[in-house]
Amino acid sequence: MLLYAALHLVLAVIPHEVLTQETQYPLKNAAPAIDDKSVQKYDTEQLLSSNLDLLSKDSLLHLHKTLVSIPSTSGSENAIALFLQHYLPSLNLTVELQSVPPLSINQNTSNHNNPKQRYNVFAHPPSRRQTPLLLTTHIDTVPPHIPYSFQPPDEIWGRGTVDAKACIATQLFAYAQLVASSAIAAEDASFLFVVGEEIGGDGMSTANELGLEWETVIFGEPTELKLASGHKGLLLLEIRARGKGGHSGYPELGESAIDMLLSALVKLKEVQMPSSAKYGNTTINIGLVRGGVAENVIAQTADAGIGIRIAAGDPEMVRNIVLETVKSVHEKLEVQFSHGRAYGPVDIDADVPNFETITVNYGTDIPNLKGNHKRYLYGPGSILVAHSDHEHLKVQDLYDAVDGYMRLIRHALGQGPSCMNRTVTCIRG
Repeated sequence: MLLYAALHLVLAVIPHEVLTQETQYPLKNAAPAIDDKSVQKYDTEQLLSSNLDLLSKDSLLHLHKTLVSIPSTSGSENAIALFLQHYLPSLNLTVELQSVPPLSINQNTSNHNNPKQRYNVFAHPPSRRQTPLLLTTHIDTVPPHIPYSFQPPDEIWGRGTVDAKACIATQLFAYAQLVASSAIAAEDASFLFVVGEEIGGDGMSTANELGLEWETVIFGEPTELKLASGHKGLLLLEIRARGKGGHSGYPELGESAIDMLLSALVKLKEVQMPSSAKYGNTTINIGLVRGGVAENVIAQTADAGIGIRIAAGDPEMVRNIVLETVKSVHEKLEVQFSHGRAYGPVDIDADVPNFETITVNYGTDIPNLKGNHKRYLYGPGSILVAHSDHEHLKVQDLYDAVDGYMRLIRHALGQGPSCMNRTVTCIRG
């Protein structure tokens, strides 16, 4: 009954006494309760109806709607963490909030310069923190927040509808259905919802301090309802040019940092990078360019921010190619590699019957979670619309993702073939 109550709770206004009650946190560095003011407005707006069949399709859509309606750009994930903090216990899960350092002003993607404390949300059965299976995804989104909207006949639009709040809703719904039908035990799985995936993975890196390992981890990202068998690696860097300023009418008296930088960028785009049959070509994106002060001034400084998606080899190999290429242009050019994540192509398990497989070009939190576990990557929606002003998915994608996660969970727990037919009958219209 607690599982049914869990699905019901998210469809109703959270009582004030629940929001203000003290919570015990088993973690040594557990966070204090978050100020509830940021989430109260979502309760008073009464986004969701409480008069729904508890295992209906409508209840899944309303859970998804609530998650999307709460802004959670990287650095400002407090409100959604608080929502999950009070929702998950009704699923008979013990919740731990794990502190993650606030972002610096330069990192903060929200519209203000006030760094906030942030929290990972770890939820596990009361009787055990260590479970054989972990389901995980991220609660942060890229900016800006785009409000939830329904576009007839069957599309849901808004920031996070795809990346990755659809994964949160469908993972939880799949687990609740399996436990309610006694297909799995409540003690078989736990959940980890992390901050910061969109800005380097500091949330998942911090989650390693939980001191836990799992046999299998299912990661949630938009994969078009297919199993991802791998994704490209990543290397971030900045090229800095330092020239000599002066009057633009006398270019021979100065040295343009912009000219210097542009020559390096052109050569870098032309250089041969590693490739592979599985992942294709290594690609270079010049994402940021800054330089100069005015049209009539020789630019003294110029910088470019670059992201490289690695299709073969390792970051060290690509670093060497970049350094050799840039230094061959001009000795005054400097290259600084990001101290954040850098990794080569990531191979992912895809051994589950009756799933289509794909490879993807985006990065994930998979390399940030340490451990010798099997790892799957799956979720509804397409990455091709994520991070855009037209991020959306179809209603049917959510229903199908519940089915997919149920099959993955059962496979991870050694239960064999698909339960697709059983799942469809569980999700009532």
